[in-house]
Amino acid sequence: MKDYLANDVRNVVVLGHSGAGKSSVVEACLYFTKQIDRFGPAADGTTALNFDAEEGKRGLSVYTHLAPVEWKNKKINFIDTPGYLDYEGEEVTGLTTGDNALIVVDGKEGIEAGTERAWKEAASKRKLPTIFFINKMDDEQAKFDDVFNALRDKFGKSVIPFEMPIMKDGKVAGSINILRKKAWYYDNNKEPQEVPAELADQVEEYYSEIAEGIAMTDDELMEKFFSGEEFDEHEIAKGLRIGVRNGDIRPVYAGSAQEQTGIERLMDLITEYFPSYAEKGKVVALDANNEPVELETNENEELSAFVFKTIVDPFVGKISYLKVMSGVLNSDSQVYNSKKDVMEKINQIYVINGKIQIGVGKLFTGDIGAVVKLQETETNDTLCAKSKPVHYPEIEYPEPMLGYAIHPKTKADEDKLSAGMRNMMQEDGTIKFVNNVETHEQILYGLGDQHIDLILSKLKSKYKVEVETAPPTVQYRETIRGKAEAQGRYKKQNGGAGLFGEVWVRFEPCDSETMEFQEELKGENLPRNFVPPVEQGLRDCMEHGPLAGFKVVGVKATVYDGKYHPVDSKEAAFKEAARLSFNSAMPNAKPALLEPICKMTVVAPEEYTGTIMGDISKRRGLIIEMSLNDDGDQVIKAEAPEAELLTYANELRAMTQGRGRYTMSFDRYQPAPNEVADKVIAQAKQKEE
Repeated sequence: MKDYLANDVRNVVVLGHSGAGKSSVVEACLYFTKQIDRFGPAADGTTALNFDAEEGKRGLSVYTHLAPVEWKNKKINFIDTPGYLDYEGEEVTGLTTGDNALIVVDGKEGIEAGTERAWKEAASKRKLPTIFFINKMDDEQAKFDDVFNALRDKFGKSVIPFEMPIMKDGKVAGSINILRKKAWYYDNNKEPQEVPAELADQVEEYYSEIAEGIAMTDDELMEKFFSGEEFDEHEIAKGLRIGVRNGDIRPVYAGSAQEQTGIERLMDLITEYFPSYAEKGKVVALDANNEPVELETNENEELSAFVFKTIVDPFVGKISYLKVMSGVLNSDSQVYNSKKDVMEKINQIYVINGKIQIGVGKLFTGDIGAVVKLQETETNDTLCAKSKPVHYPEIEYPEPMLGYAIHPKTKADEDKLSAGMRNMMQEDGTIKFVNNVETHEQILYGLGDQHIDLILSKLKSKYKVEVETAPPTVQYRETIRGKAEAQGRYKKQNGGAGLFGEVWVRFEPCDSETMEFQEELKGENLPRNFVPPVEQGLRDCMEHGPLAGFKVVGVKATVYDGKYHPVDSKEAAFKEAARLSFNSAMPNAKPALLEPICKMTVVAPEEYTGTIMGDISKRRGLIIEMSLNDDGDQVIKAEAPEAELLTYANELRAMTQGRGRYTMSFDRYQPAPNEVADKVIAQAKQKEE
């Protein structure tokens, strides 16, 4: 593969709903340009992109894959992303890396949740130049007009068709290029034909929409358009480039990846109208003080490269995927990792094509590749010149909300579990693995059940660790609502010196999140040096409450009397005496169970508002606030008990057909209803038995 400068590189993130055929479209481009010699169905796990065993098992993409395509002296770096919501972290990786977006739409299914998400993230939020490709037009049930009209209605007038199919006997017989006003038939793909008479009016209508979009990009073109003059080829090309780049025009193409139709003209459209990386002109990085620094997007600028993905390979070692943001990355060179403050040695540089690694001597500005065996570098790090240290903002991954407690089936695998999770967290920024010191559980958090299943499957296949899962323990709290006092007297005699300690402690409610301790001793009944062990003994007791063994909060403990023995009294005796007073008094102080309450923010299309609100109410939740965001989605702020939200990630997705998302965080503790408290206490006693 030859070297490509920034002017010749197009970085295109491929998005869309799972099953729309994103990987097939990219592989069709590879096959058309003879970069692969086999093209087949994606479900068998042996394709150029979906080659991973986990993808073969599931029959869909679960990782971001790179596919560089050389076309007419240009290089298109396709960044193929999964469409399933559980693998959204990979989609975000692609969106961060791509400069343009190709949204693939199923010609039969039309707009789906993944289509809407792709539009919001790429076109609406990041303002990426965007092309739609309506795929699977070989399917007898595919309907171009219906799908296009749905796209136009949903996403606005900037969505304009550049290609439309020719139907014959219920099947697609060819296509019409609206810009050229010419038809191509699949049985004679080389020779352009005149547009069929019955489609001529529709072609003219679509051409007028393109012309109007072109006119909006330039005052001179607008004047010419309104005077009724035709644009020449140069004016069309100029207007389209501007319109696509600034988002006024979102071209719609159609074809079939499986039948290799529409693929050639799609690549033409990408290379002609999508901006190159060089056209950015400048890119903003940050210096050591997080102040913005502008770098020119050309090869004469100092080097800066952003590491957007890491793979830990058991044979090769660590593979760091990166995008050269400025300058040139050379093999056999030293670069500075500005985040880790270390120098790294660059050995071999690769261009990645699916599972194939192609060695190259250097990567120029805007290009994407990989380096191996960097010692300290991880995802989100920046490699740059030591003389001009900069770094780029980290990728903002979606927060994983679905948690399971996991533990290895055999104790011998505990170290392997930790090592495996550490490696997978380097590879996937949406995995969170927490060691809960209070419940003594290791909690794995992911984006959904499919994501969790992928992680556990990789643990088994790659790291030879089998685990068992369970719902995480909800961290309730215990408190008291009344006042009680009790004597704690500990005496032990084994011959010779014994142990003796006696204390009187009063327990009462307070507002503290921990135990408040106070002493009100008078006289010499209890020397002051025995007060600290009493306090420590009480604090130890507060870790396990009398109802269900949960941590005790909101208690003030006052030691006000006691007795000691000049020989037998020791610190250990007073710790035990404190425990005895705690156990004796707490049941009489009206103990109560507190449950954790979480604040949550749910974002979903407005039509699901009623369903979501009703569901939150069923979870004993309370709606706090409602509003609409810039995308027209409903934003519902609410609060609900944590115990009712353990599997909410899955249930919200089912309620909203994959269109809803949420975040939540702990807010406070409040008294649990009697029926909840009784159930929790009964379960705790059952565990003890």
